[in-house]
Amino acid sequence: MMLYRISIIHGPNLNLLGNREKSIYGTESFESFLNKMKSKYGAQLQIDFYQSNHEGDLIDYIQSIQHTMDGIIINPAAYTHTSIALRDVLLAVKLPCIEVHISDISSRENFRQISFIKDCCISTLSGLGLEGYDHAIQRILEIIPHWTKD
Repeated sequence: MMLYRISIIHGPNLNLLGNREKSIYGTESFESFLNKMKSKYGAQLQIDFYQSNHEGDLIDYIQSIQHTMDGIIINPAAYTHTSIALRDVLLAVKLPCIEVHISDISSRENFRQISFIKDCCISTLSGLGLEGYDHAIQRILEIIPHWTKD
């Protein structure tokens, strides 16, 4: 079995998971959840993780991984609803990408229902809590073997 490499990318304030708005985002830290995913998928998948509160840093990171990663799982957080630049870089790197949101953005404020990256992602998972990342990993593992950058 081939070992694939993916990057899970988080936007602003997701470094506060486990402490922030627990009724929406839960009580588990992402680091704890990520360790579970690395244990579960370690034989078939190397999972890298990057988080930044700065849009330009996220863009620089995505550009830097375009030749070393096989796929991206991204939760841009608030940048979902504001960043054309993130959309542009995801289109430019031509990696399979899945959008994940911990909360159900379709049932929240009107502005949260707009995603500038949705149509350049293979799929969007929303409202599944941290388990949405597990579903995204399963989906990206199905897609990577068939993906071409053209």
